[in-house]
Amino acid sequence: MSTTLALPQLRARGYALDLSAERFGFLAPSTDALDDPVELQRRLDAEGYLYLPGFFDSDLIAAARKSLTDRLSAQGLLHPDHNPYEAVTHPDPSKRTTFKPDLTENNAAIDRVVFGPEIFGFYEALFGEPVRAFDFKWLRAIGPGLGTQAHCDWVYMSRGTPRLLTCWIPYGEVPLELGGLMMLERSHLQAERIKKYLAMDVDGYCENRPTEAAAALAGKWNHADWLSSRSDTLPGKFQTRWLTAEHWSMGDFLTFNMTMIHGSLDNSTDRIRLSSDTRYQRASEPADERWVGPKPIGHSVAGKRGRIC
Repeated sequence: MSTTLALPQLRARGYALDLSAERFGFLAPSTDALDDPVELQRRLDAEGYLYLPGFFDSDLIAAARKSLTDRLSAQGLLHPDHNPYEAVTHPDPSKRTTFKPDLTENNAAIDRVVFGPEIFGFYEALFGEPVRAFDFKWLRAIGPGLGTQAHCDWVYMSRGTPRLLTCWIPYGEVPLELGGLMMLERSHLQAERIKKYLAMDVDGYCENRPTEAAAALAGKWNHADWLSSRSDTLPGKFQTRWLTAEHWSMGDFLTFNMTMIHGSLDNSTDRIRLSSDTRYQRASEPADERWVGPKPIGHSVAGKRGRIC
């Protein structure tokens, strides 16, 4: 008989998740193996992720959070009657936020976290050689409403080494209701099932399709970048579980590979969930040109690549 976890009803993209023990659970921490990179690599290969609660000094993350909330406040995007640090969303729905990489520009407090000795030391030990990070920083400021659709990161950054890892860091306490990240358990081991999706480059276009090519070169073309808008159906389809943290705290981080299916829970609070995702790889291997350099081209027209379809 199935056991349902004693949790509030959680949703993803507006759909209720199955919270039975067969379809939902929690991430396993790997802090016990921090000094054993061989074991960390074994777990990464087996599970597709490494969850490191309490990795960063909480004061370091708090300083980064303050830098973000101060900037959101200066842009008029927070509730004027609350302390900006609380990140209470503005009552005007037109001021809701989602993707805010501009908050990281010339931001020393964020750079200290994502380019600092702690995180570089971790990846250098894991990879066993010098590392580099993408210069572009994906910053999420997710207000009340729907979370991120289920996807894999590879479709956004597949022009360099496949041995690339994502690092997700929450800048604040994230209870389940605030909409944290979730992983589809061991989905990286079922990559063959989604090989057509993983073969996609979201900035690729067909040169021999004039309408598509014209749209791409005008900056109006992108493939749909998500695997599914129905995160609630994926555990059943893959015969696995969604995994998240019971409560993300200051100092936690999660790293995972490019073919791990992931998304986020919906935010049912009146606050903004702040997080960053950055990428790390061996310095000796090629990097996706869209995300490196002083001014990464990203998904701009300069980042489009044509092919014959």
